[in-house]
Amino acid sequence: MAGQNNGKQGGQQQDVNQLLKVRREKLANLQEAGQDPFQITKYDVTHHTSDVKDLYNAHEEKLLAGRPAVNTDGMDEAAAREAVKADYEERRSIMDADPVHVSIAGRMMFKRVMGKASFANIQDLKGSIQIYVARDAIGEDLYATFKKSDIGDIWGVKGYAFRTKTGEISIHAEEMTLLSKSLQILPEKFHGLTDTDMRYRQRYIDLIMNQESKEVFVKRSKILKEIRNFLADRDFMEVETPMLVANAGGAAARPFETHYNALNEDVKLRISLELYLKRLIVGGLERVYEIGRVFRNEGVDTRHNPEFTLMELYQAYTDYEGMMELTESMFRYLAEKVCGSTKISYNGIEIDFGKPFERLTMNDAIKKYTGIDFDQVADDAEAKKLADEHHIAYEDRHKKGDIINLFFEEFCEEKLIQPTFIMDHPIEISPLTKKKPSDPSKVERFELFINTWEMCNAYSELNDPIDQRERFAAQDANAAAGDDEAEHTDEDFLNALEIGMPPTGGIGYGIDRLVMLLTDSQAIRDVLLFPTMKSLDGVNKKNDVNNTASEAPEKNVKTESEKIDFSNVKIEPIFEEMVDFDTFAKSDFRAVKILECEAVPKSKKLLKFVLDDGERKDRTAMESNDTAAGMPYMAYIRHKKEYVNIPPQGLLMSELSDIIKASYQ
Repeated sequence: MAGQNNGKQGGQQQDVNQLLKVRREKLANLQEAGQDPFQITKYDVTHHTSDVKDLYNAHEEKLLAGRPAVNTDGMDEAAAREAVKADYEERRSIMDADPVHVSIAGRMMFKRVMGKASFANIQDLKGSIQIYVARDAIGEDLYATFKKSDIGDIWGVKGYAFRTKTGEISIHAEEMTLLSKSLQILPEKFHGLTDTDMRYRQRYIDLIMNQESKEVFVKRSKILKEIRNFLADRDFMEVETPMLVANAGGAAARPFETHYNALNEDVKLRISLELYLKRLIVGGLERVYEIGRVFRNEGVDTRHNPEFTLMELYQAYTDYEGMMELTESMFRYLAEKVCGSTKISYNGIEIDFGKPFERLTMNDAIKKYTGIDFDQVADDAEAKKLADEHHIAYEDRHKKGDIINLFFEEFCEEKLIQPTFIMDHPIEISPLTKKKPSDPSKVERFELFINTWEMCNAYSELNDPIDQRERFAAQDANAAAGDDEAEHTDEDFLNALEIGMPPTGGIGYGIDRLVMLLTDSQAIRDVLLFPTMKSLDGVNKKNDVNNTASEAPEKNVKTESEKIDFSNVKIEPIFEEMVDFDTFAKSDFRAVKILECEAVPKSKKLLKFVLDDGERKDRTAMESNDTAAGMPYMAYIRHKKEYVNIPPQGLLMSELSDIIKASYQ
């Protein structure tokens, strides 16, 4: 069996290229015949697929009201079939006498040609529906065009709805228009698009193949709509502020830097919305918010993306208590509107927005989960001593407040599953926040934690320009000491504060993280239509698309991997005479499941196997039926592209060793 699959990959690529060529030839033929689909500019769509089904169900309920279901009790099988058939035909005749005419458009995802009549599935924004295409109904020429069409083509269909004998609501096509020709091949329908790298890089394919992805982004849009509705009911005004700024302030983050050629000035992309929105509060716009992109020159993980959507809002004449009430009410409202209940599930854990949110000061949270009361800690030295005892890493410049925050992050965040407000942060980590009158070492600030995540950050905003200048100065000192996330003095903002800002409550929400929570998505990339991705090797970095990238992205991603010294690694004695370490390290041995098995025509000995190698790429192999019959698995030796049988009882280690040894001979 050795060598049976050599050249398989090249053959597959050749087959793909041939299929792509055929699609382009079909387009050329249509264009020559004066049927160029790309010349069509519009199409009259009256319904989406889900609307058709709802409309037909309602119409059917009206026309067939009170009609009993067919009763086949006491009938033999043949008589029962005839009774069911007669009942269907009678129902059908009633419905067809008063048909529901519709016009839909979408992508053809399935086609089954059967002589003079065929079936296809059309997919649009709201789902998919079966269409019945008969030559006599649409004409011989158009039917011929339909038969030659490909999966992925976009069609317009006019006709009337009906229910098939199997109960499926479908459309009987009376007119069809090819609206766009697909020149690429969609992923195989049963496995779908499972490569996460390709899903993120080519989101358009993901949206076509994965209904779940489409639903996430539809829900994201609904979340934003309902946020706007909620705030409109509270008389908030939506505004827009600059993205290119001279001073990127309002948060502790490293900005992206760029250059404004027309003004010959260096500028930054904003890291926050705060400082400009507060200027509007000074100007008398008492309730303002913005939903917009912000940019932070930081790493990428399951909850962070360098560009993300932030919402900040500011309300004059209230404080952080007012922001807590607004936040709790808004999250409860969104859960009800978007998810249909105040109880949601994330990763199998129920989160209840219906109950009052727990409220804890940061010090009380640390005391609850560690037993340490930082209200009793006298100074920076004592705080650092506690950090040493609990193996908390800190920097020399850190003060007691910084240590408190480090303790909270280490011991408390992971415990905060249900909605919890963490309040009264140390002043050292909150440079823009108003001090608590009862304890000037703390500020009137809260963060909402859900599922261990920080969901928002809110302040009683600092409106004292003298105090604000002092805090900016402290941040400037941190920047000079090497903190590249420290803020810098913003003189125009200080001037605005000197004009006078009323007492104000402000808050910032990470929209992407909120969408993750309400859609039960595991990574931020799942809720970003086009997440930040590292450019692939060997492709045009402007678009990141080629066949190689699609087939094997893991081989093309540039990584700054650590160099590991294997010079002292020794091969096991049973292999050392057969293979060097570099060759062995590249080996790939895996169990391959047998999906199908059939006899090879005109052969008494050979069986043909369809194999799943774990990469969603079915492979084919031949084997003698003397040894292969009944074997559920094979071993695939990737570096030689060979298959070896694994008997039903499995393999001993010694037998596996023999297989590995043989692969290097």
